[in-house]
This record gives sequence, C-alpha cells and structure tokens, in this order.
Amino acid sequence: MVSDQGMDARTYAVREILKDGGSINIRAIRPDDKGRLVDHFQHMSQRSVYFRFFGAKKRLTEDELRRFTEPDFVRHVALVATLCIGGEEQIIGVGRFMALEPPEGGDEASSPSRAEVAFAVADDHQGRGIGTVLLEHLVPLARANGITEFQADVLGENNQMLEVFANSGFVARQSIEAGVVRVTFPTEETEEFMQASDTRDRMAASRSVRGILEPRAVAVIGASRTPGSIGHRLVANLRAGGFTGPIYPVNPGATEIEGLRAYPTVTAIGAPVDLAVIAVPAAAVETVVQDCAGAGVRGVVVISAGFAETSAAGREAEARLTSLVRGSGMRMVGPNCMGILNTAPEVSLNATFAPTWPPPGNIGMLSQSGALGLAVLDYARSLNVGLSSFVSVGNKADVSGNDLLCYWAEDPHTRVIVLYLESFGNPRKFARIAPDVARQKPIVAVKSGRSAAGTRAASSHSAALANLDVAVDALFEQAGVIRTDTLEQLFDVAALLATQPVPAGPRVGVVTNAGGPGILVADACEAHGLSLPELTPASQARLREILPAQAAVTNPVDMIASATAEQFEKCVAIVGDDPNIDSVVAIFIPVDEAQIEPVVAALGAGAGRVPPDKPVIAVFIAARAAPDRLHGGARGRLPVYRFPEDAALALAAAHRYGRWRCRPRGTMQSLDRFAYTAVRAVVDRVLAAADGPVWVGPADLATMLWAAGIRFAPGQLTTVAEAPAAAEWLGYPLVVKAVAPGLVHKSDVGGVVLGLESAAEVRDAVAALDARMIAAGLPLEGVLLQREVRGGIEALVGVTTDPTFGPLLVCGLGGVLVELVRDVSFRLTPVTDVDAAEMLDRLRARKLLDGYRGAPPGDKDALISAIMRVSALVAAVPEVLELDLNPVKVLAPGQGAIVVDGRMRIAPVRARPAPGWEPEGATDRF
Repeated sequence: MVSDQGMDARTYAVREILKDGGSINIRAIRPDDKGRLVDHFQHMSQRSVYFRFFGAKKRLTEDELRRFTEPDFVRHVALVATLCIGGEEQIIGVGRFMALEPPEGGDEASSPSRAEVAFAVADDHQGRGIGTVLLEHLVPLARANGITEFQADVLGENNQMLEVFANSGFVARQSIEAGVVRVTFPTEETEEFMQASDTRDRMAASRSVRGILEPRAVAVIGASRTPGSIGHRLVANLRAGGFTGPIYPVNPGATEIEGLRAYPTVTAIGAPVDLAVIAVPAAAVETVVQDCAGAGVRGVVVISAGFAETSAAGREAEARLTSLVRGSGMRMVGPNCMGILNTAPEVSLNATFAPTWPPPGNIGMLSQSGALGLAVLDYARSLNVGLSSFVSVGNKADVSGNDLLCYWAEDPHTRVIVLYLESFGNPRKFARIAPDVARQKPIVAVKSGRSAAGTRAASSHSAALANLDVAVDALFEQAGVIRTDTLEQLFDVAALLATQPVPAGPRVGVVTNAGGPGILVADACEAHGLSLPELTPASQARLREILPAQAAVTNPVDMIASATAEQFEKCVAIVGDDPNIDSVVAIFIPVDEAQIEPVVAALGAGAGRVPPDKPVIAVFIAARAAPDRLHGGARGRLPVYRFPEDAALALAAAHRYGRWRCRPRGTMQSLDRFAYTAVRAVVDRVLAAADGPVWVGPADLATMLWAAGIRFAPGQLTTVAEAPAAAEWLGYPLVVKAVAPGLVHKSDVGGVVLGLESAAEVRDAVAALDARMIAAGLPLEGVLLQREVRGGIEALVGVTTDPTFGPLLVCGLGGVLVELVRDVSFRLTPVTDVDAAEMLDRLRARKLLDGYRGAPPGDKDALISAIMRVSALVAAVPEVLELDLNPVKVLAPGQGAIVVDGRMRIAPVRARPAPGWEPEGATDRF
C-alpha cells in the first residue's frame, strides 16, 4: 500500500472508476472552481441542498465560495469529482473535511485531532458511488495532516449518506440527537476498509471492461469500402463473426458499407452506441473521440497508430487523448492495437482486423503486441485452443491488464487467463489483484525482455543483485502467476489447465507403447519437481493380466510396441485409478497408420474412466499432426503434445500452481505505534538536514532497527582519539570499522578489524585504519566500535528500490562473497511469513540453516522474523532507496539473529495519492 508520507493535497489528482463502469476525475479544489461550484450547487435539488446544509438555501455567498474553494489543505481539505461534459469540465461531487476545535476542557495535546467530513453529489450522479470514492481519498489525506478521527452529522432521513459510512469498512460509532445522526470513526486504515476499497475498485474495473467486451451496439469509425483495408476488415469481421447487436459504419464519404447504412459521425447515428472502434489517422482521433463523448459512447478501441510508440509528439497526443477519454467518463483500449474479440454466443464480437477467428473456448487472453496477436490467434486456431475473449491492449494508455484481470475473474466463460507482456506500468496494483484472481483461475504469462537486466550503478549488495527480470519473477511467484519462457510453453500450459483439473500432487503415472519416450518423460518430470512412484501391487497385478510378459508394469508402464487399442484404454484407466498417482501421461507412437484412429478413440475412452480430479494428457509422436479431437468422454477434450518433455513441463507448471493455490495466505508484520513514531522521527530529522538522497548514519540506523525489533550489535560511533575510552565502556571482544564518505564495502579496503581484546589493541587497530583510509583516498571521519558477534551463519537481508516495481526485499547467504555466489531470492514488499519462509527455501545453501554435514544449524525462525520486520520497516519508511543488512549473524536455534553491519540510503518521496490509485493522466498498466 502507498504510504501517506509526503502527500500534498494541493496537487492531488487521480482518475477513478465508479461502480457503474464510468470514470471520473478527482482532484483538489482550486480558486478558479468558484463558477463550477456555483453551477454544481444550482443543479442540486432542494432535497440534496437540505441534506447538505440542513435547511433551505438558495445560493452560496461570496464568503462561502471563497472558503469552499480556497482551503488551506492542512486543516481544511476539499476534493472535487469532475466530468468533461460538452467540452467543459463540470463538478459533479464535492467532499471535504474541516478540522474541529478540541472539546471544551480539552487541548490539542490530549485530544485526538478531529475533523468534520461532508459530501455533496449532483442528483444525476447519485447512486454511482461518488461519495464512497471521495471518502476513500479524503481519509489518507486527513491522516497525512494529523487528523485521527472523522465526524459527520447526517440527517436521519439521508439514507444514502448513512449507507456510505456503514459500508466504508471503518468501525463507526453513531449517536442521534434531534433527528441528526452523528457518525464518528478513526481515520486509521482497517483491514475491513482496505477489503471494502479493493472490492469496490475491482468490481468497478470489471464493470467498465464489460461495457467494452460485451457491447450492445458497435460503431466502426473509419469504416471503408476498400477491400483489404483495416476499416473494411473491421466491418467485415464484425458481420462474419455474427455480432448480435447493430453495427454502425461511420464514414462521412459513404452511404453504405458491407450492406450496412453508413453515417457521417457517431452523433448522427441517433441511437445508443456502447463501443466505438476507431481506425482513422492519428491526427483525427482526438476529434473523433470528442464526438463519441458527445454521443454517450461508453468505450473506444483505438486501432490507429502514431502515438507514444513513435515520438515525443506522439506521447503528448496520447496524453491528451487519454485525458479526454477519462474526463469524459469513457474507457479506451489502445491506441495502436489490433482490437478485441469475445466468442461468447450471446455477444459474438470480432472487433479486430485479424484474418482468423479462433474457436470458442474458456481462455481469456491479453496481448501487448498487436502483430504478435495476429500470430497468436492463428496459432490458437491451428492448435484448436479455444478463447473466450482476446484483447490487444497496444499502448495501454487506459484499459490495462489489471482491469482485464478484474473482468476475467468474474467472467463465467473464462477458466484460464493468458498474458503476453512486454512491460509493466503498475505492478503494485497487479500484486494486489492477481493473487485473489489466481486462487480462482490460473494466470499464465510469458514476459519478454529477460535480457533487459538493470544496468544502473549499484552502491549496495542488494541493488547489485537485483534487475528487472528478478522483480518480475518475484512478482509472479508471490501472485501465483505461472511464468513460461516461450509462447509454445504458454499454450502448452494453458491447454492443460483449460481442459483438465489442477493436479493434487506431483505423482505422475506414465503409459506408453515405447520405452524411450517413457524414459524421457520420467527424466523431465524428475527435473521439474514431479515424481514417478511405483504403482501399487494391486494395480501391477491388474496390468499383468492384460499385458504380455515383456511389458513393464511399475511406472512408466511400457506396454511395448505391439500394444493394442484395447490395452491402451485399460492401462490408462488402471494407472489413473491407482491411489499413488495424481496425474496420467499417455504416450503413443503409431506403428502403422491403421493404429491411429482406434488408439485415439481408446485413449479418450480410458481417460474418461480416470477419476475426474486427476488430469490426463496425451503425447502423440508422429510425422503427421497430432489429433485435435481427442476427447475423454465426460471430461471433455484432452490436451495433446508432440514431445514428452513438453507434456512434463506443462504438468510441472500446473503442479506448482496447485501447490501455490493450496498454501496459506500468511500474515504480515507491521510496526506498532511507538516503533512507527520512533522510526519516523529519525527519518524526518535526517531528511530535513539533507538535500536529496542521503546515507543514514550508523547511530540513526541502529535506532531505527532496534525500534523495528531487529537486533543490532551494540556499538559506539566515536573518534580516533576517543576510541580506546569508548572500548572500555562497551566491553570486549570488539570490532572496529572505518567510517568514511564514499566508503561502500569496508572489507575491500581493509576497513574492518576483528578480535580486539584490549584498549591497546583498539588503539593500534584505529591507527592502522587511519593509514589505510589515507592510502585509499578516503579520509577517516570516525570509527564504529561494535561488540563482536562470534559464530553463527552469515546472511544478507536487504532492500533495493526499482523505479517500476518499488521496494524489492532480498535475502540470501551473506558476507563478502554474496555478489559472487548470488545465492539470493527476492520478493516485493510487503511480505508475509509464508513469503519469508519461501525466500529461504529458494536458496541453494538453505541446508546450512538446517545444519549441513554436522555443522551447527541456524535460527531459521529468527531470520524469517528479521525479513518480515525489514518489510514492515520499509512500509513505514517509503523514503528507503537501499538497505543492506550484511552480515546478519544467524545464531543457534533459539538464540536469534543479530545484524552486525548495515547501510541505509533514503530520499524524499513525491506527493502520493490514496492507496492503489494513480495520478491523473498516468497509466494503470502492467
């Protein structure tokens, strides 16, 4: 979640989607809003005015207008919800809070800082959730300005406003006096508030996409009579696909296209239009979208290219277009896309210029590349892989993958979600949405650009170990997304999950008529976390009854080349029924053409007898194409693979997904109020004295770590001259470390001396450090004396901040070799205890923590706790750029983990809006 720290209400501007799918802009009120506010007030009914002002009121006075539009944005903050109507920005809702004076007999120090909150929504827009959205944005602004409690006085008959507070997720208290209900609640976020907010956000996004993918009427702007042109193919595809609603070609130079009446503009149609597909030159798109806004179009798909993908001028044009779309309450796919399709029979929408219409199915697919989308649709048809819907998002200026995830999560026609991605824009939002979606429906993704590793210079181990692809892997692992390396693997996995149940475990049973492929699939399974256990004696006995003596009946079951179709059917059924088996792979190499049809039928029949909770897949190794009509009776179509390794990879991916889906969600660590206050005091003081990014001093870092519950080796920052006296106060044994500007890795320049047992040894060590720093050109500013922590396993816990993904938490085996060995794992913050444990399990050297070859084990629970507390620290300090705790000495079980060296770099953060929402004009893409 986004922190309140650094939030400036004066610059607040965000876009929101409402529960009916329409969009609005929310921004800070401005002095030039006086006229808009008067217009807003005059269009409110007397009932609405009565509810807002508790009485009749005919106009706003000049003094009221000044106070309402010129708040101080500290004690008085006001936000407006706006829409662009008729080319003019109009206020359709206002929300504000005004700080209250302390109660009589109280004072600001002893009383919570309280504010009155109030809303006014235009009558035509009531019931859309605008009041709820304004409240969600006012709450973090209030917290950032020290307001701890909201109070609202609501007339008892104002049920709509009372419902807003009741459904907010806050624990509200109510009292009634003279027909007025006083609602009071703390502004501190609750789990219920975040859940309510996320639910509202996702339902709104789903509804907005539904208006695009399930339109009742479609207009094609730029429709053409020229065969082969994009404008012609769009109309032809809509007709050929059997779209169930009216189609309106728009072309000012034509009266008829493809047998349909053409119109000069969208407004000239004179009938409701849900979706407009735009294929005109880029320079004309903005004018066309303005016409769509005037006609009440809900969504647009902009096929036209020539925007952000081409030049700086194109980026500016795209920004204007996006602002126009959002300000008008519409949604937009594109620009620079190939269109959308929906194979649901009640819609049957093909709003693409692709030559291929894929078979109907249950896979929802996003492609970031339009050209690749064409190939994907053709490939899906060749494999007979059915799609429920397909969206080419293009430049993702508005509708994003996050929006589509929300839609597909609720779409009854979609069982599997497939993503082809080239870039991320809002991975934090993806990290919140995807896990909930993935627990319902598998998400399979291929992300291009693995070689685009981060190249920026790194000043800490944590930063040096991270790159963009590491962040993507961490995000996908936490979110339960199945990542594949190639498009072929993407379809292999999707075909399995679209037709078969998720395997309950890793145990695979193999039935084959050739020993070689059986060995190959066994090797591939073992290499990817699956196993081939022996079948039970009962199953082996049943197999021996139907197979020749030369056959192998353990696992894999090698029926030998002479196997008949009847033997295939029975063996698949027997192996699938074995209690030691979670899934079945049937491999068939035709000996002659006459075998193919009978064996294909037999495989389907045998699969139909396998318990329905176990997946069955087939491998068809032959020169001719694999059959696309292999069905397993009531279980439906079976996926067919060309090679054994492909089947094993797909099955392993499905197993990992099933294991993730069954894992507990875990719990997160957060700082208590005392710790939070202590940490913030240090950060605010350090940044107040700095101009830009700054490294936190050792003493301040120790204070922050101790406040967060992270043990730090006791130490004293001192001078060269005073070091011996400080050593006597600290006690022995001691370590002395150099403190110098620009010194990153102390050990590289001999900046650490261990094992000091006396003041004399400390004096000598300090003198040696001074000489070494002078030789290295790093003047010694001071020395840090620390109690030496002996023994233990050295670990690394750190944080680096990616400009796209935000804070990345890293852990691994520490010490000076960490960058050489690179045995580390990453997660996006915040992490749960389950995430932290999985981070350790991903390490190759994790056995050291368990006690390797008689070596003493480490306190794994303490290291997990340290990881979680670092995550909590980052949540409290969004200013963190880099954090290195290396080494962390992991002591014997029960003795904890102690940080013996650390560095933290922080910088001020820009103004940020409420959790989960993006700045106006920015994208919400992933």
